[in-house]
Amino acid sequence: MDLSLTNNSLPAFSALDNPVRLEIINLLSKSKMNVKEIAEAVNLSSTMTLMHLNKLEDAHIIRSEKQGTQRICILTVDNITIHFPQQLYVPYEKYQFNIPIGQYTNYQVKPTCGLAGQNDFIGKVDNPKYFMNPERTNAGMLWFSEGFVEYTVPNYLTRDQQIKMIEFTVELSSEFPFSNNNWLSDISMYLAGKKLGTWTSPGDFSDVRGNYTPEWVYKDLNQYGLLKTIRISDHGTFIDGHHFSDVTISDINTKQENWSLRFSVPKNATHCGGCTIFGKHFGNYNQDIDFCTYYQEKEPLPQ
Repeated sequence: MDLSLTNNSLPAFSALDNPVRLEIINLLSKSKMNVKEIAEAVNLSSTMTLMHLNKLEDAHIIRSEKQGTQRICILTVDNITIHFPQQLYVPYEKYQFNIPIGQYTNYQVKPTCGLAGQNDFIGKVDNPKYFMNPERTNAGMLWFSEGFVEYTVPNYLTRDQQIKMIEFTVELSSEFPFSNNNWLSDISMYLAGKKLGTWTSPGDFSDVRGNYTPEWVYKDLNQYGLLKTIRISDHGTFIDGHHFSDVTISDINTKQENWSLRFSVPKNATHCGGCTIFGKHFGNYNQDIDFCTYYQEKEPLPQ
């Protein structure tokens, strides 16, 4: 489950703010249980136990199903990630733009793969030929089990401007047929031909519906990813503030008119579990690939 400091996450925070409900979560992590079994384990009446169970279900932490006259409770969440606001004061000018996730300029993918738009799939699912569908620029989600997609990023720097830092954010997850909340995948990222690092996605999530994922997307398909922030500076490359690689901003060729940005899952990856990229109107963050180039004006040469 992916949480942020917004009102949408309040039900989950509220559900976790109780020792009885934490005990119930621990019980259900071992096996599914009916209401009577849970009530006896936590030493509460069935009425009070139901109140706690309803709170957990409203927060999408558990789900329940009927088996005859019994209500069976099942834990649906394996881990919870909380995203705090990222604040960074940068005393530089910047070029900032969004790259639609369907606006890739090169690709090589293997099934399972596909594209999804606001109202339906774009082209045929699991057929790489449809990754060249002209309507791909309208995609809000794309996925592949092996291979890469590559975007062309414009370089607006002039000869009088000195690059100081590059930062981009993207919502990513693994790719599993339908979904699997525990499905590791090593997703490598490249900029201008330089490997920035490899991030291991923990899963292909469908435990809860994505905040922006359209209703037509089946609930057992990819719902959301994790928002990753990659920053390249003089000190190296960092992902969510953690060291990612030793690639520095000086390794990026600023004389190129544009740069390539690639997301790759090669077949020889330790965890070849595919990649899903979420864009606007999909997932938990209503954005495409947000890209920023920070710079400052060069000091004029002395006369």
